[in-house]
Amino acid sequence: MNEHINKQVVFRHLGKMDYQQAWDLQEEVFAGIVAIKIANRQLPPHEQQPTTNHLLFVEHPHVYTLGKSGKAEHLLLDEDGLLQARASYYKINRGGDITYHGPGQLVAYPLLDLENFFTDIHKYLRLLEEAVIYTLADYGLDAGRIPGLTGVWLDYEKQQNPRKICAMGVKSSRWVTMHGLALNVNTDLAYFGHIIPCGIDDKAVTSMQQELGREVALAEVEERLKLHLASLFGMDIVE
Repeated sequence: MNEHINKQVVFRHLGKMDYQQAWDLQEEVFAGIVAIKIANRQLPPHEQQPTTNHLLFVEHPHVYTLGKSGKAEHLLLDEDGLLQARASYYKINRGGDITYHGPGQLVAYPLLDLENFFTDIHKYLRLLEEAVIYTLADYGLDAGRIPGLTGVWLDYEKQQNPRKICAMGVKSSRWVTMHGLALNVNTDLAYFGHIIPCGIDDKAVTSMQQELGREVALAEVEERLKLHLASLFGMDIVE
C-alpha cells in the first residue's frame, strides 16, 4: 500500500463564505475521498488510486453550530434573537457542543485521509492543537491545553482566569476527517455571550486581538498556521 500514500494537501482559501455553502463543499470533498477508498478495496494494488487531502481556510458570517453531543439549550437566543444578532444556526455532524463562527475568526477545515499520515484520531486532535499553540507562540502568546477539555487555552497552567482562544470539533469516518478548528483572531467576543461555549459555563473566551491589545492581520496568522500544520503533519501543501 505504501506506494499509494499521498502527503500532498491541496490548499484552498474560500474567503468569506456562508456556513452552509462551506459545509456542502466539505461534504462533497469528504464523499470524494471516501469513494476512492471504497473503490480501492475492489481493485488489485497496482490499480489502486491514491486518495486526496485538502485544507480549507474560511471566514464565516455570524453563525452558531451545534455538534452531535451538544445541548440545544446552550444557545441562549430564540429565533427573534438570532435575527437581531444577524446570525444563523445549524445542527451539524461534528463532535462537540455549541460554538460560534464569525468575521475575524480563522476557520480551518482539514479534509485528510489519515491513512496517508497516521491512523490515530487522538494524535490528529493533539497536532491540530499543537499547530495553533505554535502559531500563538509566534505572537508571544503562551497557550496550551487543559486536561479533559479540547481546544487551546490561555492561562492553562495556573487556571486563575483560563480563556479559550481556539475551539475544535471534528468528524472522522474511514479515517477521513472533516470540520476542524476555529481560532479567534479579531473576533467580536460579544457573540459568545449568546451561548454556553462548548457547554462550558465557567470559563471565558478570548481572541488574539483581546490579548495583544491590537488588531492582528488575519492573512499573516493564516500563513503561520498553514506553515505549522504542514510541518507537524509532514504535509506537502499545494496551492
